[in-house]
Amino acid sequence: MTKQFLCLFLAFITVQTMEGQARGNKLGYIDMEYILQNVPDYTEAKIQLEQKAQKWKLEIDTKKIEINKLKEALKAEKALLTKELIDERETEISFLENENLEYQQKRFGANGDLILQKSILVKPIQDQVFTAVQDIAERLKYDFIFDKASDLTMLFAAKRFDISEQVLRILNRTEKREQLTKKQQKEAEARELKEDALDSNPALADRQKLLEEKKAAREKVLEDRKLLQEQKKKEYDDKRKQIQDDREAKKNGTVSANITKEGSTATPTGVDTTKEAADQATQKQADAKAKLLENRKKIFEDRKKALEERRQKILEDREALKKAKQEKLKENTNNN
Repeated sequence: MTKQFLCLFLAFITVQTMEGQARGNKLGYIDMEYILQNVPDYTEAKIQLEQKAQKWKLEIDTKKIEINKLKEALKAEKALLTKELIDERETEISFLENENLEYQQKRFGANGDLILQKSILVKPIQDQVFTAVQDIAERLKYDFIFDKASDLTMLFAAKRFDISEQVLRILNRTEKREQLTKKQQKEAEARELKEDALDSNPALADRQKLLEEKKAAREKVLEDRKLLQEQKKKEYDDKRKQIQDDREAKKNGTVSANITKEGSTATPTGVDTTKEAADQATQKQADAKAKLLENRKKIFEDRKKALEERRQKILEDREALKKAKQEKLKENTNNN
């Protein structure tokens, strides 16, 4: 009976291993340190804890200075004191040193207040992270998820396997939902479904990212054009105002502001201002055009890079599938 059970168990393990090899294991990892640094509650509490630690360290250092003063005083007066007084002071100094050492262990020891409060601070966030990781693993069918910040040695980790941003997004969702109305919650859920769809389809996520970059570049070009138009309008208004002021000055027979100190009339500034404004407008148009070309070039390069990465991934998947089929065929041939 025992042998039959053992044979069935081994057969089950073999089948599971073959299925895993055929479809390929899906791996992912998180960076716990990065996640903790981007959780506002943890960051704020960590700052408060560091302030406490600085206060404790200052108390210990102050006590050490007082003990050193007592030692120096004893050293200076030792020749004038009796043996009983010397022993009494040495005992007092030893007591103060032991007391300070115990206080230091209490605050900074292996089981001290600092380590204890750090663990209390991290524990709730770690629980939330583990829950989020389980949710992502079940939804996106991950086989293994590692923690980059743990004792596990990761000699190399491709960025595409990093799910830290997805975990952070889930943590932020939980915190924000408590402050939303029902209508806002429905909108948030629709947005979350869209984000989850992008997570499960890397090619779609890359395409969405490319579209967002193109949209941002287009908005930047429109903004630059708007600024250029506003600048031209301002220059036109300034020029018009200058001409009106000059006409008004001639009509009233007043001295223009362009008169030099020697009494001779200088060249009217209207011409210079007009020429300068025209030069500035031309230069800004050239800059805007160059920027537009640069943005278009960047979008083209990003699109080309994304397509190349996608093509490379398809080739790798095909090669892996081909290799798996060959291994399965070879294994079936050996079995026959």
